Amino acid sequence: MKNKYSSVGIAFRIWILTAVILASGSLIVALFGGEFSLVMILLLFIGAVTGSAPAFAALCFLIPLINRTASSFKTKFLGLILIEFAITLLYGIAGIILEFSAELFWSGHFVKQIHTAAMITGVLFGCTTTASLLLLQKIAGYFSDGDLLRLNRLQLFQSFFYHTNTNATTMESFETVQQQLPQTENQSNKLLIKGVITGVLILLMLIPTVFISNIITEREQRQKEAVTEVSSKWSKAQTVSAPYLVVPYTDTIVNTEGKIVSTKKQLILLANNLDVKGTILPEQRPRSIYKVLLYKTNIQLNGSFKPKWPQDINTATLDFQNARLCFGISDFKGIEEEMHIQFNQQQLALSPGLPLNDINEIGLSVPVSLTLDAMNNGIPFSMELKLKGSEQLHFNPLSANSTFSLASPWPNPSFDGNILPNERSVNANGFMAKWNFNQANLPFGTVLKQGTFSAASLSFGVTMVQPADQYDKTMRSVKYAILFIGLTFALFFIVEIMQRKAFHPVQYVLVGLALVIFYTLLLSISEYISFDYAYLLASLATVLLISLYAKSHFASWRTAGVFFSTLGLLYGFIFVLIRLEDTALLVGSIGLFTVLAMVMYASRKVQWYGKNIEIAG
Repeated sequence: MKNKYSSVGIAFRIWILTAVILASGSLIVALFGGEFSLVMILLLFIGAVTGSAPAFAALCFLIPLINRTASSFKTKFLGLILIEFAITLLYGIAGIILEFSAELFWSGHFVKQIHTAAMITGVLFGCTTTASLLLLQKIAGYFSDGDLLRLNRLQLFQSFFYHTNTNATTMESFETVQQQLPQTENQSNKLLIKGVITGVLILLMLIPTVFISNIITEREQRQKEAVTEVSSKWSKAQTVSAPYLVVPYTDTIVNTEGKIVSTKKQLILLANNLDVKGTILPEQRPRSIYKVLLYKTNIQLNGSFKPKWPQDINTATLDFQNARLCFGISDFKGIEEEMHIQFNQQQLALSPGLPLNDINEIGLSVPVSLTLDAMNNGIPFSMELKLKGSEQLHFNPLSANSTFSLASPWPNPSFDGNILPNERSVNANGFMAKWNFNQANLPFGTVLKQGTFSAASLSFGVTMVQPADQYDKTMRSVKYAILFIGLTFALFFIVEIMQRKAFHPVQYVLVGLALVIFYTLLLSISEYISFDYAYLLASLATVLLISLYAKSHFASWRTAGVFFSTLGLLYGFIFVLIRLEDTALLVGSIGLFTVLAMVMYASRKVQWYGKNIEIAG
């Protein structure tokens, strides 16, 4: 029969149908996500057609080459699938190059790069493979000069996956198909085709992990919203600034006309000595299924003002009668009691409001009456502050010489900010930390002009870390999904070959779904109990389910034991990688090398070319 299909026609059909499938899949995702837009789907289809134009050109060139070099239709179709995989793999590599900068691409983030490339390749390869299967009859008509057009798609598909241990009805049906097909099939083709299909299923099963990642991000964002809501009603993270004085003064400048002009400005006077001691008492408040970490703190501040006047400051122009004593915090809601300060042997009550915002945007102040002699002799101050906040407590070291000491029964601190503590002690009973500052290691003096200073970059302190990192750990485990799915499918593939009992692609999909549901189990359980116990329960349930399923198919408890022990070791290995930080790459590389060695050892007796096949030398 004359071939009525051309290579360009086949390539064009695969090209357009792949774009349609990709747009349709995006439509389904958009409907579930509630962001449906016909314009978006149309733009996606146009973008898919435009972006895959190089793939269309490659298919136009390679399809005739496949038709000339291969003999059987099965080999030709397999060659087409392999070429489609190679093309989509190139798109996956291009995707990670576009997503990451060149510096990040070579910086060692290999797990994320492989995961991204696998996602892109899996989605595109799944679309192209689906398009090729839908066009199977037309492709068969081109590759076989029209001899297979009388067979329907189901008969053609059956010819790829027939195994000799089927029942009599299937045998008769297949024999009818075999009478119409060239007798060129051999065992090696069957293994190769089944291997390719298994590889395709591995990539396709990675697609649901994208949705799992989105769920993890959504749950983590919901937790942050709960923390923000409770913190906004309690008090947010606090940054405390030591008391400082703001004194008006008259400055003289020469204008453009050469005249001397007097202007009113503000002078900031910082403490000469400061000693701060604080105790942080944590509180955990429940919000839905989440726990929000709050705290109360009791802080004692003692110090004195004794400025060293710069030469460019004329002390005669200082307006000490209108000076204000200021104190900065981040959130007024954290003030538990009326704030008083003992200043120059006077008890003063602070009220909201600051004369300038160079140091703090929010704070309290009180007018004070000073004299130059009193300032030169030194003015002591002291105050006790009862404050509440959320998770973080920071300080600004606004003094020439200062010491800060903090203690708390919370066992999980994170010392952050501009400077780490000089002394620290952390154990199960809590933590203690101490910071020391002096004039030599601070970039400012005790007398500052208005508009020349910012304290934002100087803050330091502690963040009380809540051990609720289940979202980060679950996200890290998702990044190893290709190992979970790939090694599990490889185990089924090897056992299937060794026991000569076929495992249907649908069964592979069911096993893959069990592996994907593991992540939802892990995520949901870890929100109620610790991550370690949640991982144990979710992995044990998944391993038992797959092992029992393998026993029911292969009818062997010994085989089920192999699956149980192998998958148990795999989940244990991934758990170790999740817990490790600095040595994760080293341990992961050694572990993967060991796994590869075990797979090679287990498959050493597999006759990949079938029985009694010799290769001429």
